[in-house]
Amino acid sequence: MNAGKIAELDRNFAVAMMEHMVVPTFVLDAAGRVIIWNRACERLTGLKSADMLGTSEHWRAFYETERPCLADLVVFGRTEEIETLYVFHDRNHDASHLDRGRHAENWCVMPQVGTRLYLSIDAGPIYDKEGELVAVVETLRDMTAQKEAQVELLRLVSRDSLTGLANRRAFDEVMKDAWSRALRDAQPVSLIMADVDHFKLYNDSFGHQQGDECLRAVARVLTAEARRPADLVARYGGEEFCVVLPNVDLEGAQVVAERIRAAVESLGIPRASPGIGAVVTLSLGVASIVPAGEDSPESLLRHADRELYRAKHLGRNRVVGIQVENVAEARDET
Repeated sequence: MNAGKIAELDRNFAVAMMEHMVVPTFVLDAAGRVIIWNRACERLTGLKSADMLGTSEHWRAFYETERPCLADLVVFGRTEEIETLYVFHDRNHDASHLDRGRHAENWCVMPQVGTRLYLSIDAGPIYDKEGELVAVVETLRDMTAQKEAQVELLRLVSRDSLTGLANRRAFDEVMKDAWSRALRDAQPVSLIMADVDHFKLYNDSFGHQQGDECLRAVARVLTAEARRPADLVARYGGEEFCVVLPNVDLEGAQVVAERIRAAVESLGIPRASPGIGAVVTLSLGVASIVPAGEDSPESLLRHADRELYRAKHLGRNRVVGIQVENVAEARDET
């Protein structure tokens, strides 16, 4: 048997083996056309091999509108686009060594089968003896269950178990992000700190179970009154809450704070202790700043905390606020 015949048999064997692999796999030639679409890929995507071979429409298996798959980016040397097209990719990969392939992960809408899957994707190039690209093999793994479990775990660790609000950890992360955007865009960021007035006395009078229900009721008001998707309401600790308001100045933040104060008071949650008011109320401190490079989120937090203390000192059940001068402005005035 001559060498050419042996090579042909080897190729046929490789194709047959790939067709029967349990891992969903497809192969593109150097022009981006499908030359293999194995049975596992048919089962995963709902598209038959006969409909895909010779076409460049493999994207239809994964997305509702045309966009490149990972194998396309390797075929056409557009790997710099991976970062914008995939929710995760191998950031430690040396792009100068395309022969090592690329790894990425993405949510895919899977329009043919009517379900949304999180796929782990590997795309590896195949070269001939002269170093010319002849094909790219893309393999797929369904990681939806693992990803959903991860998302749920992240949700749990970022949520306060009593109120369902963001917890202190999530607050710190969102505050840093909001600060960075405000610094970049020279826009204001405001912070409201709210505290349930005389909450220890409330707990002593009604018990911890009723106290927990009181905190949940306050949390629902805060969520309802911080209405924009970008706003964050967090339980900062105990009976203290924070509201982060990106792109909101002091006047706007005080309006939100007053809505919260009035809404909590209107709940009419009764107190049992005389001399401190008939119903549960909040004291709120507000601070706002347009940050400069030498400022920090911690400075805004300190000012809001001081305003909260001042609201309590002035008699509670009120909103007190301050416009914080950034460090550069303060230096210019001295």
